[in-house]
Amino acid sequence: MTVLAVAVIAVSTSAVLVRASHAPSLVTAFYRVLFMTATVAPFVGGHRAAVSSLSRRDWAVIVVSGVALAAHFASWFVSIEYTSIAASTVLVQTQPIFVALGAWLVLDERPNRAVSVGVVLAVCGVAVTSVGGLLGAPLVGSAPLLGDALALCGAVCASAYVLAGRAVRQRLALVPYTTLVYAVCTLTLLALVLLRGLPLFAYPPREWALFLAMALLPGFFGHTALNWTLEHLESSVVSVALLGEPVGAAILALALFGEYPGPATVVGGCVILAGIGATARGRNA
Repeated sequence: MTVLAVAVIAVSTSAVLVRASHAPSLVTAFYRVLFMTATVAPFVGGHRAAVSSLSRRDWAVIVVSGVALAAHFASWFVSIEYTSIAASTVLVQTQPIFVALGAWLVLDERPNRAVSVGVVLAVCGVAVTSVGGLLGAPLVGSAPLLGDALALCGAVCASAYVLAGRAVRQRLALVPYTTLVYAVCTLTLLALVLLRGLPLFAYPPREWALFLAMALLPGFFGHTALNWTLEHLESSVVSVALLGEPVGAAILALALFGEYPGPATVVGGCVILAGIGATARGRNA
């Protein structure tokens, strides 16, 4: 449980680290994934036989998964520029909702009652969070509705990453799978950075420190530790614990940037978290 608590705290730092960086969002996303890849790539050597046995279909799925992960990082990092950290983080956490819907539509996995209730709750929460400003409730950010939409896009892309890689993940260990997907993700983000003509190297030491911190804190100590806890704790416990990420991110945003989430974000966020929790418990059951 100690490792789980550390992991949740670590992933909660992601949004505030992105907000603290003055580099373009695509560049920030690129270096986060590049450094994440560098932390796991040295351990791939012992899995060469498994990697060489992958079929063309497996490689195609890995590419789709990596591109979807790149789209997740790109859209979510940009969303933090336009909406509050609290809203962006809670909306991007709706990934389990889209995984459940995708599994139903694509894989014909019918949702049980708990999943259905969770989806409805989350949708209602998204509506309150994103449309609250139109009803008179103050929203935080330069273009909150655009930021909210990008965060939701990030959640959809993350769910595509999960669904695409599920079959390959059953045949390939965690380290080689994540290394291959991260490599595809890194190349995709690099292509986007070059297409936009963004500078890759002209950044002060502060920015390089932030890039590295994003890879180590929410990346290695966050998601890697969470994957480790799944071997020792029930997935339902880990899923519910992850609901602490938006709460932790909101607290850090308040402490570091004085960013107070509006009433619509607080109410809608609580409803979304309840929906995510119901969906995660239902899928784990």
